[in-house]
Amino acid sequence: MQQINDPRLVAFKELLDILDQLRANCPWDKAQTFDSLRYLTIEETYELSDAILDKKYADIPSELGDLLLHIVFYAKIGSEQSLFDITDVLKGINEKLIRRHPHIFSDTKVSDERDVRANWEVIKLKEGNRSVLGGVPVSLPAMVKAYRIQEKASGVGFDWNDSEPAWEKVEEEMQEFKEELSIESDRVEDEFGDMLFALVNYARLTKINPEDALEKTNKRFIRRFQYMEKRAKEMDKSLSEMSLDEMEELWQEAKRSMIND
Repeated sequence: MQQINDPRLVAFKELLDILDQLRANCPWDKAQTFDSLRYLTIEETYELSDAILDKKYADIPSELGDLLLHIVFYAKIGSEQSLFDITDVLKGINEKLIRRHPHIFSDTKVSDERDVRANWEVIKLKEGNRSVLGGVPVSLPAMVKAYRIQEKASGVGFDWNDSEPAWEKVEEEMQEFKEELSIESDRVEDEFGDMLFALVNYARLTKINPEDALEKTNKRFIRRFQYMEKRAKEMDKSLSEMSLDEMEELWQEAKRSMIND
């Protein structure tokens, strides 16, 4: 047997061997199914996302390892049911990457990232996708889905060339929302959705990921609010006993104490 010298292959084989043993001998691992792993995989994905957003780079290898374990686990279950195995998974992604990068592995010419994305969407349609938007998962969170929809539409040229007209669209949608709000129209929710969609589009064109931006704001709010709770406790009070003005003072204090946050 040919000896494997590449440490990447050695480590990957060890993972496969370990999972084989766990699947055969560990009661918990033996009980897992596609369905039981699904929500755990989603949880692991968000833990990786948190590590990236918080710039906890030392934690990223561990979080990636957890996700890799899940991929291998799904492949193991697939092989047991004669559906697919890890070789099918690897061959599939290898072939897809080569097929969708003809500017690297063939003679297609591109001038920039936009050309690459346009080629990608055209190739996907040739592969059988009925719509450019067909590859957007239905269960994605709404903001992430909006961003991906816009990216895919942009891939076939349905996009503005710069952010200025996108901001004009935001202002247009804001005005329409205000008008519907003023008359208590039943279209308020629709117009609010249009305004959010336009803001996501503007963010995309200014190289801001709106999901990341909002999550960072969520984290800042939590830290500042917990600071307020701590300060209120030091004053032998609870926030619910304070006036809005008193809470605002603590909020501004929190912002000053976390000036670089």
